[in-house]
Amino acid sequence: MRVRNWIAVLVSVILLAAAGTVALLVNRSAVSAADAVHRADSTALGANNATLTGQLQLLSAQELAEVLADYPLRLAKADTADRAILTAAAAKSTTFQYGLMLTDLDGNVLTASRDSGLPAQDDAAWAPMREQFRDGATTGFSGVMIVDNITVAAVAVPVTVAGTVSGYLVGLNQIATTALQKYTAELSDDAYITAIVDSSGRVGASSVPDLIGGSLNEAIDPSLGSGATHFVEYKAGKTAMIAIVVGGLPSGWSYVRTQSKSSFDGAVHGRSQTLNVVLLLVVLIGMSGVSLLGYRTLIQRRRSDQRFQALFQHAPDLVAILDDQGRIIFTSPSSHAVLGYEHGSLTGQSVFDMLHPDDQEGMRARLAALLADQSGVLRLQCRVRSATGHFRWFDFTASNQMQNPALNGIVINARDVSENRAFQERLAHEAQHDALTGLPNRRRMQDVLGTSLGRIPVAVLFVDLDGFKPVNDEHGHEAGDELLRQVADRLSGCIRAGDVLARVGGDEFVVLMPGQISPAAVEATRNRVRQVVELPFRIAGAEIHIGASVGVHMATPAEDPDAALRAADHAMYEIKRGRQASGHTGRHRATDRS
Repeated sequence: MRVRNWIAVLVSVILLAAAGTVALLVNRSAVSAADAVHRADSTALGANNATLTGQLQLLSAQELAEVLADYPLRLAKADTADRAILTAAAAKSTTFQYGLMLTDLDGNVLTASRDSGLPAQDDAAWAPMREQFRDGATTGFSGVMIVDNITVAAVAVPVTVAGTVSGYLVGLNQIATTALQKYTAELSDDAYITAIVDSSGRVGASSVPDLIGGSLNEAIDPSLGSGATHFVEYKAGKTAMIAIVVGGLPSGWSYVRTQSKSSFDGAVHGRSQTLNVVLLLVVLIGMSGVSLLGYRTLIQRRRSDQRFQALFQHAPDLVAILDDQGRIIFTSPSSHAVLGYEHGSLTGQSVFDMLHPDDQEGMRARLAALLADQSGVLRLQCRVRSATGHFRWFDFTASNQMQNPALNGIVINARDVSENRAFQERLAHEAQHDALTGLPNRRRMQDVLGTSLGRIPVAVLFVDLDGFKPVNDEHGHEAGDELLRQVADRLSGCIRAGDVLARVGGDEFVVLMPGQISPAAVEATRNRVRQVVELPFRIAGAEIHIGASVGVHMATPAEDPDAALRAADHAMYEIKRGRQASGHTGRHRATDRS
C-alpha cells in the first residue's frame, strides 16, 4: 500500500512537473508573442508620428519656396531691397518669425532680416545642411543651435540665378514656438517622453519643453539618423529604460520615445513572473498527494483566466468575434472605453449596422472574400458608430478563424485612428490650398486642369489685379492681405457650380470653366470678374479702388495644361499692355471715409 502511495505521489509529481513545464513554456511563448505584437504596434505608431513630423518640416521649406516665387532677390552684400523683402516676409511668416537671411554658397551671410542674434557661421549644426546640399538636395535642414540662450533651427532652399544656384535663402525658427513643438507637446504622456532630435543627439522638440536644446542619453546616439526603427535599452541611473528611435526624416532628424522598461513591458511580464512562481509552488505542493492535484490545477486555470481577462480589460484596442453572417458573438470589455457601449450589449447585433452607410457595401464584399480564404487576413479602415451616434475612424485587422474550434469566427482587432486621420486630412488640405484666401493653390489648380483636359475642353481665365502693389505700399501688407481675401470672396460669387477658382500668385487668380462653353458665356464671366473687382473695397476705414486684367484661352481636349495656362497668362498681359498704351492703367485710388 505504501509503495502504491509513493507511486501515486511520484506519478502526481511527474504529472504536475510535466504540466508545470508545459505551462511555463506556453506562458513564455505567449509573453514573447505579446512582446512581438507590442513592439510591432509601437514601431507602427513611431513611424506614423515620424512621418507627420517630416511633413511638418517639409511644409516649413515650402514657405521659403513661396517667398522665392513671390519676390526677386538680388543676392548682393547688404542689399537694402533684399533686406526689406526678408523683413516683410519674416513678419508675415508663421514659422520663421525669428528671422530670414541670404547666404552665398560658402554660408557667408549677405543680408538678414535682423542685425543680431544670428547663429555663428562656424556652428557645427550647419554641417548637416551643407552635406545635404552637396548631395543634391533641394531643401536643407540644420541641427539645433543656441543663440543668446534661444534654441533655434534653420531650413534653407537654394536661390537660382539664370538657372544656376547662387546662394541660399535660410529661415530661422525659434523651436519652442513652432508647429513641430506644438504637435510634439500634444504627444505628452505620463508614461513616456517624446522628442525630435537632430543627428548629434540635441533635442529640437519635446513633450517636455525643458528638454529642448539638451541632449538625450548617449546610449541612444548611435541609432540616430538611420532610416530603420531601433529599440535601444539602456540604464538611467538604476532604472532600466527603453527608447524607440525612428530615423529617416527628410531633415536627417529622428523621432525618439523614451520610457522605463517596466512601463513599456506593462502588466504582462509582471503577471507572467507571478504565474511562474505559482506553477512551481503547485509542483511542490503536489508532492503531498494526488488529492492536491485537482485543486492546484483549478487555481492555475483561474489565475490564467484572470490574467488574460486583465489583458482584455485594459487593452487600448477593441477585439471582437463575428459569425459567418457578420453578427457579433463576442466583444472585449474595452468596447465601453473605446465606443461607449456597455460590455456585452453588442452581442447579436450585425456589425454592418454599426458602420457608416458609405462603408457598408465595401465591408460586406471584403468580409465575403475573407470567409472564402481559410487563412486570410484583412486590413482596412472604416467608420464605426459610437454609443453617442458619432462616427469614428478605426483601423481594422480581421483574420479568418472559422476553422479554429476555440474561436469559430472572424477575429477583429480594431484601433481608433480618428485623430491621426483628421490630422493627415488637414495636412493634405493645407498642401493644396492657399493659406490666406482658402482657395485652391497653383498645385491644386494644375491637377484639376490636367485631369479636365484629358476629357473635355476648358476655358482658362487668368486674372491679374491692377493697382494692387500701391495698396501694400500705402496701407501695409495687412491691408493688402485683407484686399486679397475680399477679392477672393467676390470672385467666388462670379463662377458657376463646377468651375474652379484658384489663387496662383501674389495678386493673380485663375478661373477654370470646364465643358463645352460658348465664347459669349466666357466673355460674360470675364466681364463679371472685372466689374466686381472694380467696385470699391472698404478696408481699414478707407475706400479702395483697383481693377483687373483678365486673359482668356479656350483650351481644347488633350492640350498641354502648362501651355494652356501660359496662353491665358499671355492674353492677360496683352490686355494689360494695351491698356498701358492707351493710358488706362487701372491705378489704385484710395479715399479716407473714416
